Amino acid sequence: MARIRQADVDEVKARTNIADIVGERVALKSAGVGSLKGLCPFHDERSPSFHVRPQVGYYHCFGCGESGDVYSFLRAMDHLSFTETVERLAGRIGYQLHYEDGGAAPETSGRTRLYAANTAAAEWYRTQLAGAEAEAGRRFLGERGFDAGAAAHFGVGYAPKGWNGLRDAMRAQGFTDEELTTAGLLSQGQRGVYDRFRGRVVWPIRDVTGQTIGFGARRLYDDDQGPKYLNTPETPIYKKAQVLYGLDLAKKSISRDHRVVVVEGYTDVMACHLAGVTTAIASCGTAFGSDHITVLRRVMGDDSASGEVVFTFDPDAAGQKAALRAFGDEKRFAAQTYVAVAPDGLDPCDLRLMRGDGAVRSLIQTKAPMFEFVIDQRLAGFDLGTVEGRVGALRAAAPIVADIRDPALRPGYTRVLARKLGLDLSEVTPAVERAARASRAAAAPGATAGAPAAPGARQSPAGPGAAAADDAASAPLARVTIASLPRNADVSTERDALMGILQYGHQLEPAAVDAALALPMTHPALEAVRQAVLAQPDRTRIGWSSQAAEATREPYRSLAVELLTGVFPALSEAEALASTRALCVHLQVRALDRRKHELLGAIQRVPADSAEGREVRVALRDLDRQRAALIEAR
Repeated sequence: MARIRQADVDEVKARTNIADIVGERVALKSAGVGSLKGLCPFHDERSPSFHVRPQVGYYHCFGCGESGDVYSFLRAMDHLSFTETVERLAGRIGYQLHYEDGGAAPETSGRTRLYAANTAAAEWYRTQLAGAEAEAGRRFLGERGFDAGAAAHFGVGYAPKGWNGLRDAMRAQGFTDEELTTAGLLSQGQRGVYDRFRGRVVWPIRDVTGQTIGFGARRLYDDDQGPKYLNTPETPIYKKAQVLYGLDLAKKSISRDHRVVVVEGYTDVMACHLAGVTTAIASCGTAFGSDHITVLRRVMGDDSASGEVVFTFDPDAAGQKAALRAFGDEKRFAAQTYVAVAPDGLDPCDLRLMRGDGAVRSLIQTKAPMFEFVIDQRLAGFDLGTVEGRVGALRAAAPIVADIRDPALRPGYTRVLARKLGLDLSEVTPAVERAARASRAAAAPGATAGAPAAPGARQSPAGPGAAAADDAASAPLARVTIASLPRNADVSTERDALMGILQYGHQLEPAAVDAALALPMTHPALEAVRQAVLAQPDRTRIGWSSQAAEATREPYRSLAVELLTGVFPALSEAEALASTRALCVHLQVRALDRRKHELLGAIQRVPADSAEGREVRVALRDLDRQRAALIEAR
């Protein structure tokens, strides 16, 4: 495969704002001058430690240590090859790539072909909705209040009843049966492959960036023996446990409002958005679960209790089970969670059709707290008119209140439970406390300190001390981070100077930076970073600082990355530049002062009228002049 020219790789990277790419998946907010932060997409966390610095085109998580540039981020998120990543970003900005040896653009494969196949299929389905055969599909949409404009907005299409309509159209565009089967567009039967979706209304399912990755299809005809709703199967790019329908359209509103509305189906999402509830999303053919929560938290920026998650469920038995499942997972949200149940059991689509857009908006506004909803579900099976019923209900509902993680909310819900049961608070509080103790006991690890080794466990013949020594000898060196550096004036100066140079060095006068970098650092970790920075041949080109950080030898690379992406102590870019200049001067003045101290010691050891004494005095005067010149220039 022909390689992309390095100059083009660098140019695409320089023209791409990494904050735009990361921001499609993570809600980013300001974290100081030139820095953004959000919840890390590489590990689950409650408060944001993932920092993006657009000016240097780099990201770093201070929690898990993941770091890299826009290429490494996109490769990790979408599992692309390096070439595919560069080509995607080049296409995004309209940049024409060139390949070594004058070769033509290589035929991409793998995941890129799957994205392309789904995109082409979505367009084909969309055009079919206007055909004569699609009358049933248009009638289905119209009966639910969706006109042609609504269908176009959501990309709704129609899959004809034939067995090979999509297959023939896609093969004409150069896609193979193998690619179409892998993409979930064709199914394999005893007589070969055939269109998976036939005679159905089709919704394209897109990832958070807006790329089509699969489809959901609704049965239209009585002779269709398949399920009412049929989705794309699991593919390399479609994982139903991580996909949320409508998130591509809702993400901006979710990030802005810190609210998400979880509904149950495609038409419910459409109805909510058309009614003005543009934060609505739905899971695709599977129960709302923990992976969905992780995706939403990153989009919401869910790092405080200020956000809201509103679940809409049918009030029937299935809806109640869905609510209880959501309650089991909702503890992973920092946002407050609510349940909205429409009157007469109407879902948002039917509610809009029967009572208008205002009724849908009112449904969301009249939400009830999730905890209260779940308590009511637990109490529903007991006769609260009897002593036995109230006792049983208390035992069933006390664990719900006990599991509320917010200590400010728990007393209030204890009072709510007492009121619903008709019991005194003094009777309910002990039950909740007992349930809390039981929950903590169940969560405690089974092993205890000092317990004997399990039968068959290996013991070091030299005893536990020798085993610990062996482990220490074989363990990798611990990562050095900013937090692990000593807290003294010299180290602080060196740390801030390197941070400023890595982040703003390309905007400073090269002579001042070079003079500072020529001076060794007192701390070995910072000295390792200095050497990596000094080794960069051109500190004015794009990407030099990230290359310097990545070139820092272990175990100091993580420190270099933190210095590159951390929050520089300044209120504006101008202040950051001025501060970095001052720090560079301070390092030079510090070196002059140390040399002066050495000379003052030397002059005590030689005769004042000797040639050596005169040389020392001349050197001292030169040092004073240099120092004064540096301070004046600063």
